[in-house]
Amino acid sequence: MNNNFSKILLVTFLSIIVSCQKNNKEVDKNYSLKSKIKYAKGFDIINENGSKKLIIKTAYQNSNNVFKYIIRNKQNKKTITTNGTVISTPIRKIVVTSTTHIPMVELLNEETSIVGFPYSKYISSKKTRKLIEENKIIEIGKESSLNTEILLNLQPELVVGYSVSSADKSLTTIKKAGINVIYNGDWLEETPLGRAEWIKFFGVLFDKEKEADSIFNSIEKNYLNAKKIALSAKSKPTVLSGAIMSKDIWNLPAGESYVAQFLRDANLNYLWQDTKGKGSLSLSFESVFDKGQSANYWIAPGYFTSKDQLLKSNKLYAKFNAYQQGKIFTPTIKKGKTGGVIYYELAGTRPDLVLKDLIKICNPELLPDYKLAFFEEMP
Repeated sequence: MNNNFSKILLVTFLSIIVSCQKNNKEVDKNYSLKSKIKYAKGFDIINENGSKKLIIKTAYQNSNNVFKYIIRNKQNKKTITTNGTVISTPIRKIVVTSTTHIPMVELLNEETSIVGFPYSKYISSKKTRKLIEENKIIEIGKESSLNTEILLNLQPELVVGYSVSSADKSLTTIKKAGINVIYNGDWLEETPLGRAEWIKFFGVLFDKEKEADSIFNSIEKNYLNAKKIALSAKSKPTVLSGAIMSKDIWNLPAGESYVAQFLRDANLNYLWQDTKGKGSLSLSFESVFDKGQSANYWIAPGYFTSKDQLLKSNKLYAKFNAYQQGKIFTPTIKKGKTGGVIYYELAGTRPDLVLKDLIKICNPELLPDYKLAFFEEMP
């Protein structure tokens, strides 16, 4: 091969590289589909051709619908042509419908944007309760039954709803009236950090993505640090969970569930950790007793808040080792001013505190200065 031919080959090769790099940059600039979501499976935030999209992939259980929303800043005066739903941000008047939404909105300092909430008795947060008492947040119904007339009079820019198994009829009515409705499926997430990451959903709506990212990164760091600390435990206590809910059937977390993930990350030996399923198991009392009678700890025994309640329900509970040793811990004792359980409101946003609670309960020497945030020993 002569020198001239070698030079031609080299120049051609270099030009191809430069051309590829240039084209890649153009693709990155003009058609970026980089997701900002790391753990959550139910939603996504992407930039597509310079447009921001919020995508709800799991609106409710067994949902086959994917909802896409174009996020448009209110200061952007350019004409937009789209067949999709456009949400103008930042939202200044919002209705949220689950207590799990409250902590995320508060962390972004946007609680004053909330104008309505259904059955506000369940809200425990002091900041939001004050707004309710001042009539700045209006009651819009009872739990799943929304008063659409009151809600429409509030004229919110957006309603953040949730539904268990299908599109909510009252939310459909609100949407037909011209108010944007978006489903929040945070409760369907299968991992603790996946659920907490829904703060980024609210970050988009309030045009506070950087703040939401920063808050989540801090929670993620705390969670992973606690998980690392748990690995240094000298013992791996056995754990029982759940309780009889009806007709001698014991409901407890399945091995692939959200709760089982917490116990796994706390480096505990959950006795049903090898079972299949991401929800709950329904087992006979006898099968649970055979396997769990000698468990070191009993974590989250259903809705019960005292040993007396347990015995009134079933005297056989007294035969469990955890009952006899006073090793039953529940998150249902700590409540807000009007009776709402703080765990149900805040735990989804702060899985790092839940994990630290579990470590402190079962291996207290690992977190000597930590005080329990949610759980308490059952009296």
